[in-house]
Parts: sequence; structure tokens; C-alpha cells
Amino acid sequence: MTLSTLILLALVGGLAFGTALHDLCPAWVGLIDHYGFDPLGQIFLRLIQFVVVPLVFSSLILAMARIRNAAQMGRYTLQLLGGYLLTSSLAVALGMGTAIVLRSSVQMTELAIAPVLETPQAPDLLAWLISLVPTNPLTALATGNLLQTILSAGLIGLGIQQAGNRAQPFVQFVESIYAISEKILFLVLYASPIGVFALMSSVVANQGLGIIAKLFNYVVGDAIAILWMIAIYIAILLAFKLSPLKLFQSFSPSLSLAFGTASSNAALPVALQDAHTQYGMRDEIASFAIPLGTALKRDGSAIMQGFNAVFIAQLFHIPLTPTLLSAIFLSTFLVSLSTAGVPGAGIIMMTTVLTAAGLPVEGVAIVAGVNRLVDGLSTMLNVLGNIVHAAILDKLERNYLETIAGVTQEVTTQETVAIAMQATAGSSLNQSPVD
Repeated sequence: MTLSTLILLALVGGLAFGTALHDLCPAWVGLIDHYGFDPLGQIFLRLIQFVVVPLVFSSLILAMARIRNAAQMGRYTLQLLGGYLLTSSLAVALGMGTAIVLRSSVQMTELAIAPVLETPQAPDLLAWLISLVPTNPLTALATGNLLQTILSAGLIGLGIQQAGNRAQPFVQFVESIYAISEKILFLVLYASPIGVFALMSSVVANQGLGIIAKLFNYVVGDAIAILWMIAIYIAILLAFKLSPLKLFQSFSPSLSLAFGTASSNAALPVALQDAHTQYGMRDEIASFAIPLGTALKRDGSAIMQGFNAVFIAQLFHIPLTPTLLSAIFLSTFLVSLSTAGVPGAGIIMMTTVLTAAGLPVEGVAIVAGVNRLVDGLSTMLNVLGNIVHAAILDKLERNYLETIAGVTQEVTTQETVAIAMQATAGSSLNQSPVD
């Protein structure tokens, strides 16, 4: 069986086993989860985290070492960031719009909690932006800060380009780190079905499927917004003449793992492997675009945060004024860029969005129970948006290189013809006249 098939079977098995344990043996849930499911799931996630940082760090440095000049890297970055800006804004608007149209919380007033009178102070976003700049690359690696790791690798990559041949020993060292990380990843992937089974069983055994019935409108609304965004990405792929079927087939292991673990970081190494071995993406594109997108591209988080904020505002009967909607949009967009790629990070960052928009943070408690079940869909969309942008960049770069090659060949042909004509004309002038 393929890895994606094993992961899907583990998902279904975990869902069924967790449901049976919750309904038939509720007294055993705490014991089995504490000594079985939770340790297995945490060990698997820690193994993934073990390989993520060195793999991202080394792949980014090698990608930048392959990039010929700063202009090429600037072109990559501008194209990716421009795409991120457009699609992330669309995802935020889609999440908010779906919540407004469906009015999912109108019939759920029994869940509402009286809002507090004091509004917590909004976080300092400028301080967050400053914190992205690392003071020590080793600290960024040691703490597993993905954004700081990417920025550190980018600066080191620029230094390698400037140093030229003198940087080759370090590049060879980084190549060794990348090769070792790949082999470790290969071993860790053998344990992924067990980890996915344990994580899913733990969630369902503790929460039960009954919580979905209580928050059915919330789950359905969030899922509809995510499916709409997936449809938009399929349309974007078709617009760029890329095959959605090929992309989904090639990246099915990473998408399945993202759904099962609810961790973009966990899916990152597998997505890199799928891009190289299955999809046929150019190494320098995959190694640069996919880690960058894992750190910044959070369409699922953007949809979830925007949907949750409007959902909670409706639940507490807070008027959706243009000022409030603008605050939700801006805070959701910025927070989606800084959400960690680990399970449960979305529900933690939700407090930041609610605080920045002046909404009651008590609303987090209402959706926290079911959030983990929806989080898998959100994470899968995070990974999908990332790989779609990487695939588009790969397509654009191939077209660009073909255009450059065509122009070069045409110029070379013209020069060859011109030289031949000059040679012919010269030989005609040098011939002696015939009597």
C-alpha cells in the first residue's frame, strides 16, 4: 500500500476506535489515552519536529545556492508573496462571508456566554514583526522558530552567493545535513500511520462525535468555506494550464498527513519529498517555495479565524459594523501569517484575533471542543495552498526559461545568418573576373 492509503486507513480506524471507546467504555478513555494514544501521538509529532528544522534549513540554503543571482531570487520571492497576498485575502473574506451568509450561530443562542465588560488590550503587531528577525541563527534552530529559521537560511544563502567558491566547503556540509535529514524522514514515515491513528483516536475518544451535533452549523459552515477555497485553487490551476488531478495524486501523502496530524510542519518534509519524486517540480523551486509557504501560507487558518470571529460576534449579538469587519479582516490576515504549524495553534491564535477585534475571548471555549476535528481540514488547505503556489511558480519559471532560450536561439540564428552572408559577400568580391 502507498503511504497515503495507509494514512487514510489509520484515520478511519482511529475515528472508529475512538468512537467505540467513547461510547462503550467511557471509564477507560482517560487511562488508555494517558498511557497509550497521547504518548504515541506526541512521540510521532516530536519525531517530525526533529527532522523539520534541519530539513528546512538545509533545503533553503541549497535552493539559494542553486539560484544564479539575486534578481532570480527576488523574482521568486515577489511572485510568491504577491500570490500569498491575493489568495490569503480571498481566504479571509471567504471565511467571513460564509459566516455572514449562513448565520450559523443564530440558532445556537443557548451556547452563548455573557460577554465580559472589559476588552483585553490588542497585541503589539509591530513587536511581532521585529521578533521575526533572529539575533542568533543557532537560537532560531534550537527553538524551532520556523520563520526565524527561514530568514536565517535566506541571509546565509545570500552570503554563499557573495562568497562564491570559498563557500563550497560549507555548501557540501549542508548537502550532507540534507541527505541525512532525508534518510531520517524516510524512517519516521514508517511510523506515520501509527501516529495518525493515535492522534485521531485520542481526539474522538475524549470529545466524542456528539459534540459535532451540538456545533453542527459551525462545522458545516467552516467546511463549506474550506471546500469553496479548494474549488478556487482548482480553478487557478486550470487557468495556469496545470492538472489538478496530477497535483492531488502527487501530493496525496502530504495532504493525508496534514489532515491526520493537523500540523503543517509535520506535512512539510513529506511535501518536499512529493514535489521532488512525484510531481517533478524543479529542486530549486520546491526547496525555496514550499518551506516559505509552510511558514507564511495559512489559507485554512485564515478561513477558520475569520469564520470564528464573525460566528462569535453573531453568537453574542454584536452588530457587524464596517469598523468591526475591517478589524476582523486585518487582524485575521496578520495572525494567519504567524500561526504555528502545529496542532491546536489555530485555537490559541484565535484569542489574538478576538482581542484585536474587541470581541469576547470567552467565545474560544465554545468552539474549542470541536476545533480539533475541523483543524485537520484547515491544515490540509494550508498545505494545498502552499503547493499550488509552488507549482504555479514552477510553471512560470519554466515558461520564462523557455522564452529566454527561444530568444537566445533566435538571436544566435540571426547572427549566424548574418556572418554567413558577410562571408559570402566577401568571397564574391575577392573572385577574379571571368573573361
